[in-house]
Amino acid sequence: MTDTWLVRNLRAVRGRAYPRVIGLTREPSWVFFGVVLPLFTVASYVYVYKFMNARPEFIGYVVLGGAMTAFWLNVLWSMASQLYWEKETGNLQLYMIAPISRMSILGGMAAGGLVETTFRASTTLALGVFAFGVALTLSEPLMLIVVFIVTMVALYGMGMMLASLYLLFGREAFHFSQLLQEPVYFASGFYFPVKYLGRIVAAGASIVPMTLGLDALRQLFFTSAAEDAFLPVTTEVAVLAALGVVFMILAKYSLDYMERLGKTTGRLTLRWQ
Repeated sequence: MTDTWLVRNLRAVRGRAYPRVIGLTREPSWVFFGVVLPLFTVASYVYVYKFMNARPEFIGYVVLGGAMTAFWLNVLWSMASQLYWEKETGNLQLYMIAPISRMSILGGMAAGGLVETTFRASTTLALGVFAFGVALTLSEPLMLIVVFIVTMVALYGMGMMLASLYLLFGREAFHFSQLLQEPVYFASGFYFPVKYLGRIVAAGASIVPMTLGLDALRQLFFTSAAEDAFLPVTTEVAVLAALGVVFMILAKYSLDYMERLGKTTGRLTLRWQ
């Protein structure tokens, strides 16, 4: 095969996706904890809703939100923080001198992480549905696929953008990841409909693609979720598609800035560390 720019970048995508996909079989204990541990948080919210005599749909909202936390954690720890960890382990310089686009490296990480995380999330969802007797409906499977795809593109686009920003800010990346984790669970409505935070807060939280993605998925999985919805599904799909484009452009810009900083100053952070 001719060694063109496109071929090199496709190989980079495959090379970075491979370890994350094959990791599913290399460390089974990680899969177990990644699938089972979220169920404990889900169970706590389920029993709170049962104590409050909430509608059965709220138990389904919790189970779905608990499964989707896997994607947010993957973006936060395995995408946004990745370039910083690569610098700490000595691999980043290899990425920088390779004759490929840095977007292909992050794209491969995203593709591999998506496969791994989809397996964990779907298993958590299946176990939660079975354990708590949740009734799901699939009246619009095609729209469900569309919502999932645009949500993941926007979410991992955000992860690509944060990856270079985390690297620029250096050691603060780890603390920033910890800072974002729990507030996003709350503001994005992982365990309750975001609509009930108020439209202003919900609109602000929509900068995180998982907010609108979860809201749309709930409307497609539960027939009576329309009364708890923030926006119609078609509107949320359009906004998610726009967010995906914006985050990809910002990711490309921030990666280019990072490279220019390295070439002109000899460092990849905003200050010496």
